[in-house]
Amino acid sequence: MDSQLDERKKKILKAIIRTYMETGEPVGSRTISKYADLNVSSATIRNEMSDLTDMGYIIQPHTSAGRIPSDKGYRLYVDELMIEKENEINEIRQLMIEKTDKMEKVLKNVARLLASNTNYAAMVSVPQYSGSRIKFIQLSRVNTTQLVAVVVSDNNVVRNQIIDLEEEMDDETILKLNLLLNTNLNGVPIQDINLGMIARLKEQAGMHSAVVAMVLDAVAATIQVDEDDLQIYTSGATNIFKYPELADTSKASELISAFEEKKELAHLVKEHMADTGENGISVYIGDEMPVQTMKDCSVVTATYELGSGMRGTIGIIGPKRMDYESVVDSLKSLKVQLDGLVEGTREKGG
Repeated sequence: MDSQLDERKKKILKAIIRTYMETGEPVGSRTISKYADLNVSSATIRNEMSDLTDMGYIIQPHTSAGRIPSDKGYRLYVDELMIEKENEINEIRQLMIEKTDKMEKVLKNVARLLASNTNYAAMVSVPQYSGSRIKFIQLSRVNTTQLVAVVVSDNNVVRNQIIDLEEEMDDETILKLNLLLNTNLNGVPIQDINLGMIARLKEQAGMHSAVVAMVLDAVAATIQVDEDDLQIYTSGATNIFKYPELADTSKASELISAFEEKKELAHLVKEHMADTGENGISVYIGDEMPVQTMKDCSVVTATYELGSGMRGTIGIIGPKRMDYESVVDSLKSLKVQLDGLVEGTREKGG
């Protein structure tokens, strides 16, 4: 970067580039002087533009008094823009993922907003990390007939699995299995481990295929949602009383307790995450409900993503005669807003 390019020159260059992007016309000093955050005279801007031309950041087409950006100018603009966006993304990621108290407020507000907009009950689950890759796998001897498999994912979730052996295994075999597993699985997204890959690994392990199968069980467990650990925010549970078919005392009290205890809602979230459609929206009607106490209801759920594999569920619970079109629209728009909170992290990650 040119050491002579101070903040004022950068601001003027950005103003020229933005104006030119909007209009496609060469940009004059008078246009730039209207930028509120510059607060300098047209004469000063003319001098700065002359310097920027000499430095090769802008050029003057022969037929015009105005200037247009050069490739060098665009390059500086894009580099600065990328740094700005990177900082923005990091700030949002910090806010949404590390500052859990603030995330709690955002998600509680989302639940409240959904319940008041739809007149049904609403729930939002705190996002779980689901985009894990395998960092490494370590098989070690516990005793003559037992191994321990330690599976570590890239978000540092660790799973230990004890493996019972039918007969003692020598150190060389343990080493070979470690090599086989790590060579094939390191860096692989856990959700990409399919039946074909498992069959191939078991075949390569030969007589020790059962050991490989148990290690892969431990791998799968690193992305399973633990219902006991799932945090869910709810709102509008009492809206259920507004619908006569759900206002029956025993039904309503069961539903209210489901909202208070959250365990059945956690089960619903887990089912949704395992069963979600391409657009991330699922609809459960009556008996299709995976939760017994909600068999008289309908539930519409959607997956939202906070970048880097952080996924959560938003859901609306109401009577079977709920306004599905309006509910799906509400969830879609909310999903887009939540996804957009960290827009750019996925592109950055490739």
